[in-house]
Amino acid sequence: MAFTRATAQLAEKLTGKLTGLTESLTEKHHLSSRSVRTRVGLAGAAALTVTGVVGAAATPAIAAPDQGSGTYALGFVQAMAVGDTIADDVRAQAQAQQRVADAAEEKAAEEREAEKAAEEREAEKAAEERRAAQKREAAQEKRANERADRSAERRSATGYVDPVAGVDTTTTYKQAGASWSSGKHSGIDFPANTGTPVRSVGPGTVVTVGWGGAYGNQIAIRHDDGKYTQYAHLSATKVSAGQKVDGGQRIGAVGSTGNSTGPHLHFEARNGAYYGSDFNPITYLAGKGVDV
Repeated sequence: MAFTRATAQLAEKLTGKLTGLTESLTEKHHLSSRSVRTRVGLAGAAALTVTGVVGAAATPAIAAPDQGSGTYALGFVQAMAVGDTIADDVRAQAQAQQRVADAAEEKAAEEREAEKAAEEREAEKAAEERRAAQKREAAQEKRANERADRSAERRSATGYVDPVAGVDTTTTYKQAGASWSSGKHSGIDFPANTGTPVRSVGPGTVVTVGWGGAYGNQIAIRHDDGKYTQYAHLSATKVSAGQKVDGGQRIGAVGSTGNSTGPHLHFEARNGAYYGSDFNPITYLAGKGVDV
């Protein structure tokens, strides 16, 4: 923009000089001496040299002072035309650059808007996921409470409860896998945090307490119906061998001792006190009115 203003100012000065020169030549056309024409030619050449526009269009008129004052005037007019053309080119270039800058700014603004919209979508997606998780947790809590209520009602009649209150089972009975020596799971699992209370499922007598190898810390109870239950991977035990217990009484706490991949209770129903006499624990508890 500064160059455009300078060009316009120079064009204005050249126009003034050309007007004065034309008037001088008109009044003194009878003076055709070589010295006068030479001074005019040199003055024009100096002015054109300053602007940097001395070129093919102006040179012939300036280089031939003997052709007369009309030729000099024509040379300056041509020089002025060249100056105007350069000024127009500079303005056009400046306008083109401004258009490019405006387009770049518009594109940047669009990209910022797109990024903002993407961030808003991600935030909304995260919020929806949180809401869905909260709904799932609420539904799980509701089911656990309902199951606990049912267990409490049944315990009043049968004296039996689930070993970990309000927890759904995961690994099923007889599920195949390399984690177990027999190749199959001999019980069911109740995933819970370490320290969660473990309860005797029914009234009976504690027959074993202590380390059980792959079972980690474990307890086995003989119930009044002659069947046995085992509680494994405990982080703590609260009873001793020979102790009488009631259904629902706390006997230990969930842990991850022995062959365990994380805190949970491994629960078995058995026909005898030791490994190998297991049968389906869900069937056993269901027969006592307990839903797990």
